[in-house]
Amino acid sequence: MSILARLTSRFNQFYDERPVLTMMVTNAVLGGVADTVAQSITAVRQRALRKYPPGRGPNAHDDPVAYEIHELDRKNPLNGQDLIPESRDLPPPFDFERLTRFMAYGFCMAPLQFKWFGFLERMFPITKTSAYLPALKRVAFDQLIFAPLGLGCFFTAMTLAEGGGKRGVYDKMRDMYVPTLKANYILWPAVQVINFRLMPVSLQLPFVSTVGIAWTAYLSLTNAAEDAQQTTTRPAPASPNIRLA
Repeated sequence: MSILARLTSRFNQFYDERPVLTMMVTNAVLGGVADTVAQSITAVRQRALRKYPPGRGPNAHDDPVAYEIHELDRKNPLNGQDLIPESRDLPPPFDFERLTRFMAYGFCMAPLQFKWFGFLERMFPITKTSAYLPALKRVAFDQLIFAPLGLGCFFTAMTLAEGGGKRGVYDKMRDMYVPTLKANYILWPAVQVINFRLMPVSLQLPFVSTVGIAWTAYLSLTNAAEDAQQTTTRPAPASPNIRLA
């Protein structure tokens, strides 16, 4: 507890001196943690799928993703002469570029989130005599205005950072925006009620970012899954210089 108290005191000190920069660094670190969690989940899942192709192993099911991986392995001409014979047991390589993208996105979005929370605090002040209703108004504004715009910014920024163009942004928004927004409305209204009702302003963004580790991990998995689907369904070009992304 003493360590936590010291960290909180140090954080408050940094926040008092440089609030925006403190939020940017905090957001970047927590975004990196979230993507690391997401990549770890993906690694465990892919390892299990490679170990047990469709129709094999415990609880075998007709998983289309497992079938797809099995088919890629079967068609791989180097499959029988791998340089590392136990390569099936190895997790996929950690994607540091993807980690950097998530940390950069959290870093760049922090000033906007900081200003947004400050705007909500000024518009709907919470007092001893009036606390619950202003908190609900903050949640309503946050979920009806900032959440849809923020989600659109996320998919747009990630797609462009990955090298996708307007078509890639359109496809990502068409396929993933509405399902992800629905998932957002399952989690975040309750989280934001707690945030706006109980947390001081200096801890609102860190609280959101901490809870957001699970949410960002979900976004990372969603974004990566859509990229993988587009890669596998995209027809191969005629050029012999093909790089798998």
